[in-house]
Formats: sequence, C-alpha cells, structure tokens
Amino acid sequence: MSRIRTLFTKASCPGPQRLASGFTLVEMLVAMSLLSLIVLGLAGAMGTMGRTETSIDNRLERMDESRASTDFLRAVLGRISAKRVQGLQQQGMLSAAPSAFFFEGAGQSMTWVGVMPARYGVGGRYHFRLAMGSYDGAPAVILSYLPWIDQQTLPEWGAAQTYPLLQHATGLSFQYLNGGIDPPQWGSDWGVVDQLPQAVQVVMTTETSVLAPVVVQLRVMPAGDPRGSGGGASLGGSTG
Repeated sequence: MSRIRTLFTKASCPGPQRLASGFTLVEMLVAMSLLSLIVLGLAGAMGTMGRTETSIDNRLERMDESRASTDFLRAVLGRISAKRVQGLQQQGMLSAAPSAFFFEGAGQSMTWVGVMPARYGVGGRYHFRLAMGSYDGAPAVILSYLPWIDQQTLPEWGAAQTYPLLQHATGLSFQYLNGGIDPPQWGSDWGVVDQLPQAVQVVMTTETSVLAPVVVQLRVMPAGDPRGSGGGASLGGSTG
C-alpha cells in the first residue's frame, strides 16, 4: 500500500521540466531563405511560361500572315493582262530595253497589269508593283497598286496606294520561267521584249525564316482583254 502511495505521489508531482520553446532566429532565417528560393523559382517558371506563350502567339500570327500573303499573291498574279504599250516609244518614256507589255521583271521587284480580286474590296484592272519597302518603320514586302487608265498611260507610282503584303520581311527575290525556249529555263531578270513569262517564283524571307517559294503560272486574261495589233503574248511557247 505504501508503494502504491509513493508511485501516485511521484506521478502527481513531477519534477521540473524544460518549458516548450519557439523557433530560434537561425531557424527562422533558414525558413525564410528557403521560402524566398521557392518564390523565386515559381516567379521564374511563370515568366518562362509567359514568354513561351508570347513566342507561340507571335509564331502563329506570322504563320497566318504568311499564309494570307501567299493566298493574296496567288490571286493577284493568277490573272495577268497582255495589253501592249502604245504610243510611248516615240515620246521617249520607255527604258532603253522596253517591253511590249506593261510588265517589268527584275530580280527584286516586279510590275504588271492584272485584276484585283473583288473579294478584297477592290475590283477591276490595276497596275501592280511588288517590291521591298517600309511599313511602320520596319522593312516589309509592299504591294503598290494604281487603277488602269489606258494603253498610253504609264503608272505614277508616287500616287499609288500601298499594302504591306508581309511585315518584318528582310528579303524578296523573283525568278521567271521562259517557256519559249527548249528546255524552259528560270532566270532572275526578264529581258524578253515580246513575250511574257510562263510562270513566276517569289521568295520572301523574314527575320526568322525563309518562306516556301510561291510559284504562280501567269494566265493571260481571256478575250475580254484585247491585245495590240502586233499579235498576242506568247505564254509557254503558244499564243493565247
């Protein structure tokens, strides 16, 4: 009985114990350092995700722009006029090696007469020029256009309307297919006076890539586009 009383007394009256204590200053500093590292890591990850999303959006936007540019270019190049220039040689208004048509094909530019597709808000026959230019202070592929007047009037490009076919472009080049020789050959400058190219290849480059070449067969507009008395333009070795 006395032993039980002794045990009860010891259990109900414990000796002095170490009081519970909080975090030490060192422990708090370590915890705050770890928390800062975690926050910095999360912020970096979120920044990377944001930049990746922006890059993807920009790339998709450029892809859409290049696709629209290609479709538009095929539309305006798909129908070309074979109207002959008249009454200008005597006035000295043509170059030393004039073309019989309203067409000039160089390595970095091209001018022609064609039809503006009605679905782009403008219809009818127009003078076109495709060359490098500037848009919003940045280099771009620029399409200039003027309404067709008659066979005696050359275009005044200073009064032309312009359309940025491809923004942030760094280069533009052309190749022309001469179908009047056997075998047909591509060349960077069109020097045949009395014939139009059978096809044209357009290559556009941007700051990040080279777009797939656009190859368009130049189809002369039908009988509603009369030609001069000197005969028709020979496309691919045949007279249209």
